[in-house]
Amino acid sequence: MTIFNRERLTNEIFKIDVKRLRSGWYSDKYFENIGVMLRTLAEQNYYFKGETLRLEGVDLSRTDIGNLEVEMQWFSRRSGKVVIAGVDKALTMLRHCSGYFNRKGKFVNTWNKLEVEAVHDGATVNYNGDPLHILPVIRVRGRYRDFALLETPTLGLLTRSSRVATNVYETLTAAGGKPVLFFPARCDLHEAQAADGYAYNVAVQLFNHDHNQHVSPFISTDAQGDWWGGVGGGTIAHASIACFFGDTAETMMAFASACAAEIPRIALVDFNNDSVRDSLLVMQSMFFRYRELIDSGAQTEAQRYLLFGIRLDTSSSVRDVSVPSLGKPELDMGVNPRLVFIARNAVNTAWEKWELPEKWLNRAREWCRNVKIVVSGGFNPAKILYFEKLDVPVDIYAVGSSLFANEGPRVTDFTADIAQVKINGEWWAMSKVGRNRGENPDLESVS
Repeated sequence: MTIFNRERLTNEIFKIDVKRLRSGWYSDKYFENIGVMLRTLAEQNYYFKGETLRLEGVDLSRTDIGNLEVEMQWFSRRSGKVVIAGVDKALTMLRHCSGYFNRKGKFVNTWNKLEVEAVHDGATVNYNGDPLHILPVIRVRGRYRDFALLETPTLGLLTRSSRVATNVYETLTAAGGKPVLFFPARCDLHEAQAADGYAYNVAVQLFNHDHNQHVSPFISTDAQGDWWGGVGGGTIAHASIACFFGDTAETMMAFASACAAEIPRIALVDFNNDSVRDSLLVMQSMFFRYRELIDSGAQTEAQRYLLFGIRLDTSSSVRDVSVPSLGKPELDMGVNPRLVFIARNAVNTAWEKWELPEKWLNRAREWCRNVKIVVSGGFNPAKILYFEKLDVPVDIYAVGSSLFANEGPRVTDFTADIAQVKINGEWWAMSKVGRNRGENPDLESVS
């Protein structure tokens, strides 16, 4: 599964579209053309007739091009530290779809004739931008036409999964160990959720390993946890508050009453653009119901009214009314540091305005101070670093489309090259000019 357990996930998890992968449905057409060409040459018993441009002194006249064995390497071209994900599924594609269709139309699987090496998901590579010094994450030796069709889907998988994993890792690093909720499901096709959620979890595991932390993964859909056993979580959305005519407190009371106690109660408080007022109204409603149940001996039922946190999600186009204007959009609009400081202070001191008997004062103070601040809306590593530098009292960051970012230094892509060819039982270098065969000590033989 990852570098941490040294196990490989199988098609029982991935359930890949074997039939269409084998037919080239997901492959760039030129790979299908290559396969047709090489298969035809093999049937014609064709031997190389060209000029020896790169292998001086090597006799190629009896080289069976149609059945040529090659060594191909898959590698990342994103500069800096890249967290690798998607390897196990790429190997599954190779395992089930390497081969050819015989004259009767039956698929002949040739996986067992390939020599395959690969890193584990969660491995990292550091690429300095020099294509002469790459670090392969998968290496395959075998008859090229047996796996040529799989270059496109395996590269696409490695590219996307490693992009998400690396972006998540960088975001966790910026957050300094604070949890990062994985909120980008609505930013892309639902079919990608399982792979994206898996890449997110790989990054969380690696961050905990590298920094001796215990950050938990938080996903928003069950599909995101499909490959590793995670379960989606969440409380309320803006739409649910609209169903209660903008009454956030009543929305949360209904949610607390109806939904299982183990679901963390996080109030989304920006619907009316007065985050502090709505936070205080939610807190008062939930606390007084909590107190009532405790006093009546209903301890279990009271757990429904423990407020885990408030989520600030103010749009970047508006200024929350609780934030005094400075006339500077970057300091006034959206979820900004001042809004968080103001909200944190209001949450901490809410109990002081409640009329409570003496025996409830300390308990009320702790109930309020245990309420966490969750922020969302436009957060990326740069914005998180800015908040952390200012010691803004954020407990949890919820991040969406930034985790799919693919611009500037975050551009992620993989490519695959033939690095060597086999002639008369010997391997010879045959890289494209400007590329070299790479070495990676993390490569392991795949059975």
